[in-house]
Amino acid sequence: MTQNQPNALGLTAPVVARLRAQLPAAASQTVVAIIAEVPGYARALGGPMGARISEAVQMALGEFLKLASRSEGTDPSSPLGPALDAAYALGRGEARSGRTMDALLAAYRVGARVAWRELSAVAVAANIPAETMAQFAELVFAYIDGLSAASVSGHADELATTGRVRQRYLDRLTRSLLAGDPADAVQAAADRAQWQPPDTLTAVVLPGAHTRGLRALTDPQALALADDLPGVDAADDTVVLLVPYVDAAGRTRLRTSLSGRRAVLGPTRPWAQVRVSYQRALRARSLGAGVSGEAIDTEEHLPELVVCSDPEALADLRAQVLAPLAAMRPATADKLAETLAAWLLHQGRRDDVAAALFVHPQTVRYRIGQLRSLYGDRLEDPDMALAASIALGTSASGIHAG
Repeated sequence: MTQNQPNALGLTAPVVARLRAQLPAAASQTVVAIIAEVPGYARALGGPMGARISEAVQMALGEFLKLASRSEGTDPSSPLGPALDAAYALGRGEARSGRTMDALLAAYRVGARVAWRELSAVAVAANIPAETMAQFAELVFAYIDGLSAASVSGHADELATTGRVRQRYLDRLTRSLLAGDPADAVQAAADRAQWQPPDTLTAVVLPGAHTRGLRALTDPQALALADDLPGVDAADDTVVLLVPYVDAAGRTRLRTSLSGRRAVLGPTRPWAQVRVSYQRALRARSLGAGVSGEAIDTEEHLPELVVCSDPEALADLRAQVLAPLAAMRPATADKLAETLAAWLLHQGRRDDVAAALFVHPQTVRYRIGQLRSLYGDRLEDPDMALAASIALGTSASGIHAG
């Protein structure tokens, strides 16, 4: 562009030079206005930070001036690159500092007003036509909008990145808890994840297909893990939730919210000992808990869990107790085993046994006579009664909602 040849916007070289000379003052006035009008930056822009921001504002205004003075026919987006990159980085910095975009967008609005006031004064003094002034104003505010959008994008990207990183730390913390790592290692994992440990945690195990909308029903501090669960086959679609602060009333509410999700609740434990809760929930599930679709609270099935903790031992005990019936026909042996279990449960009260089995009391009397002939004095032995109660009083099919 020659000395007096206007560019695409109609600005001559002398006018552009005067505008460029005004940039330091415009940048300084912009920083002063932002400090005065945007409370979030009152401290951030003081001292050395203010000087750096002033340089950044001056750079942004310089890039704008390049845009305003570009020759007709040139790519209008080419001068924007450095300014947009700087605005994007500024947005990411705001997110890293834990601030929202409110203060930065307010600063852009103040900056646009002050920059227009300072630069338009030069343009007016140069007798720029009203039509050109309107185009100049439009360019100023479009430029600021572009910077704002770039900063918003940077802020969002930083939050997304930070969120992914924190989620990885939360996953590592959850695995550490489920693996029963030492307390100091677990605490270190919690610190890295910026997770404040609650007093207690309760493990909930359920199919991954049944987790939709579940996080909204639990505490925001709850932990969740769906991959590489200790004790769970990799092909098994299982999710564990570690829910904080579940008291007695909270267990009832949690179980209600889990209705129909085939969930199993472990016991409530101090947060660093939640592995116990998780393992008990897995054990209950292996015994059939949750197969009916209803949520199961392991606290309501402790006898079954204790008795079924060693399935092979239970099977051996059952075979040992029922050995005297081994030579009988299966149907007869089953009826006598059923009668023996009811006899022990009702402490020999014949009418109660008959009612439980839906048979006549005389039938009960006859069967008990058969059992006495088969077991002899052992039928009165307390050790035998205990063994038979355990062997016959637990369903071999496991734990189900009832």
